[in-house]
Amino acid sequence: MENSYDIAVIGGGIIGLATARALSERAPRARIVILEKEAKLATHQTGNNSGVIHSGIYYKPGSYKAKLCVEGKGLMLEFCQKHGIRVDHVGKVIVATEQAELPRLQTLYERGIANGVPVEMLEPAQLREIEPHAQALRAIRSPSTAIVDYKEVCAAMTRELTARGVVIETGARVTSIARSAGAIDVATSRTAVRARRIVNCAGLYSDVVARMAGARFDLRIIPFRGEYYMIRPERQDIVRGLIYPVPDPEFPFLGVHLTRTVHGEVEAGPNAVLAFAREGYRFGRVSPGELAGTLAYRGFWNMTRRYWRMGSYEMYRSLSKAAFVSALQRLVPALRSEDVTRGGAGVRAQAVNPDGTMVDDFRIIAEADAVHVLNAPSPGATASIAIGRHIAGLAVNTFGLS
Repeated sequence: MENSYDIAVIGGGIIGLATARALSERAPRARIVILEKEAKLATHQTGNNSGVIHSGIYYKPGSYKAKLCVEGKGLMLEFCQKHGIRVDHVGKVIVATEQAELPRLQTLYERGIANGVPVEMLEPAQLREIEPHAQALRAIRSPSTAIVDYKEVCAAMTRELTARGVVIETGARVTSIARSAGAIDVATSRTAVRARRIVNCAGLYSDVVARMAGARFDLRIIPFRGEYYMIRPERQDIVRGLIYPVPDPEFPFLGVHLTRTVHGEVEAGPNAVLAFAREGYRFGRVSPGELAGTLAYRGFWNMTRRYWRMGSYEMYRSLSKAAFVSALQRLVPALRSEDVTRGGAGVRAQAVNPDGTMVDDFRIIAEADAVHVLNAPSPGATASIAIGRHIAGLAVNTFGLS
């Protein structure tokens, strides 16, 4: 067969590109193809990322998130330095604005120490030296948090992959996967390929692709839209780096925050509201089939019962600029409604278990001829190179590659 490969990587976001890169390093003679359904790479979660290189302070010690984030941060910084990609080491502060948040702030501090992340506890006067407009009872400073443009990272990865002979097929949406004669036939909207092994990095459609491939698992991807406001240029000096709230431990999102980008803008957000389509970047974007699939999943209704208060508030905040600004004013009281304008949105692929719990850690399953990345939310971009290496290691052990 003309389009015959050793490995087909499904999905051309940063996880797919980093995985193909690691596979090409571990198995340099392997014939590798990347199948991306869009006309351009890194269009969805990667392309709508706020650009933060996370330090690893949030994550439970010993979790995949903690280990791969800390390792991935170092690898990402090395990659950017090698390719001349701009990185701004602006640092982050996490602010506790209520007494009830102080124990959670202390937990984050202890996690940072356990994960080997530089952290510093700040009193209000110390916080004002770093972020003059921020207000808190206490705060944590994470000086190793940085910002980058992940689209530039993906462009550099693409150049490397092309130079190594990795084939990249865009406009190739996977429509079916079948096994025959010890191989896997992957039909797409553009071409058909045969591969000995597949690696599923399909993000928002990772569960769909995994089911096409016959994988056994019990979670489902539920899409959440994260909406942003932008701080007007004349008020952008109100934020020097990154200002985050103390996250709610019951909810796997970091809360509405303020983020300076490498392009000099300041983003405010995101919230987290149910999207009515897996690519539902606008409130009015509805996919009847995908929405029906969400509503038919018992995990969705269990999740709704578990998080209905938080979900209702997030929806209200999506519709009310005043509510959104009020959340931001908890971090920076001097911020005014006229200082912010509507920005864009991203969609997060959140894996949800049948009991309604949101999968908080990375979820990667390996089979004899396939690896499926079923959950890789934030800090997925930060950890992408480490995740790629982890998957390449699974491939060597499971696929017998060398």
